[in-house]
Amino acid sequence: MKNYLSYSKEVQEGLEKGLPIVALESTIISHGMPYPQNVETAREVEQILRDAGCVPATIALIDGQIKIGLSDEELEMFGQAKDVAKASRRDMAYLLATKKIGATTVAATMIAAELAGIELFVTGGIGGVHRGAETTMDISADLEELSKTKVGVVCAGAKSILDIGLTLEYLETKGVPVIGFGTDELPAFYTRQSGFDVNFKLDTPEEVAKVLRAKWNLNLEGGAVIANPIPEEDALDHDFITNIIEKALKEAEEKGIHGKQVTPFLLGKVKELTDGTSLVANIALVKNNAKVGAQIAKALHAAK
Repeated sequence: MKNYLSYSKEVQEGLEKGLPIVALESTIISHGMPYPQNVETAREVEQILRDAGCVPATIALIDGQIKIGLSDEELEMFGQAKDVAKASRRDMAYLLATKKIGATTVAATMIAAELAGIELFVTGGIGGVHRGAETTMDISADLEELSKTKVGVVCAGAKSILDIGLTLEYLETKGVPVIGFGTDELPAFYTRQSGFDVNFKLDTPEEVAKVLRAKWNLNLEGGAVIANPIPEEDALDHDFITNIIEKALKEAEEKGIHGKQVTPFLLGKVKELTDGTSLVANIALVKNNAKVGAQIAKALHAAK
C-alpha cells in the first residue's frame, strides 16, 4: 500500500518535523475553475496554510503514484491539461495501474489523506444527493466516503445545486456528524443560508478538534463535515443564486446531461448566468476554509 504513496519534499519535511498537515484536492484545479484562476487560487490557498504554520498537501494521481503534495510545476500542469481524469474511489485503481493523470475528488482525497496519516482536509463544498435522485440514483461518492474514512472535511457546506435536505438525510443515516462552525444553519456554498440546520454548532477550532478526537478514539468509523459559511461580504443572495441554479438545472435536463458531467456543467452555467460573480465567491470561500482549516488542523494536532 505504501508503495503507491509519493510525498513532496515539503510534506516529507513537515512530517519529520511533526507539523500539522492539511490535505487539499486537485479536482478543484482541473475541473472546478477556469485557468488561470484555478492555479492562482491553489497557490494562494497553499500559502494561507503555510502562513498559519501548517503544511499544504495537494493530492493527485501521477504516473502510478498518489502524490501527497504537488510541486509548483505540477500545479500548473493540472491547471492547464485537458486530459485529466476526475478520480473518485471507483477510478483510483484503474488510474494508478494505467499510470494516467487523475485529479482527486473529495472522496479520493479523503482516501489518500487517510493512507498518508492526514486527518484534516480543506475543500470548497462536498458533493451530495442530486435533485431527482429518487429516480436517477445520482448520489455523490463523497457521502459514502464520509461514512467510512476518518478525515475531517472543512467545507462551505453542500453545493447549492444539490438536494440539500436529502443530502443531510443520507449523512444522518450513515452516522456522519455535520458540524456548523459558528453557525446553526448549513451553508450552501455560494450562500450562507440553506434553510436546513446542522447537527451541532461549535464556535472554536479546539471544540471541533475535541469532537473529532473523541469520535476516532471511540473507533467510530468515518469523518465529519465541518461546515464553514462563506464570509458575508463575499456571499451571493440566496434567492438570486437559487433562481440561477433552477435555470441551469432545467437547461441540463433539456440537453440530457447527467452523471459526472452534471456538476461541471452546472458550475459553468452558474458562472455564466451570474456574470462571473459565482467564481469570485467560490475563490473567497475556499480561501476562508483554508484559514479555518489551518486553525482546526493545529488544534487537532495538539490534541493528538
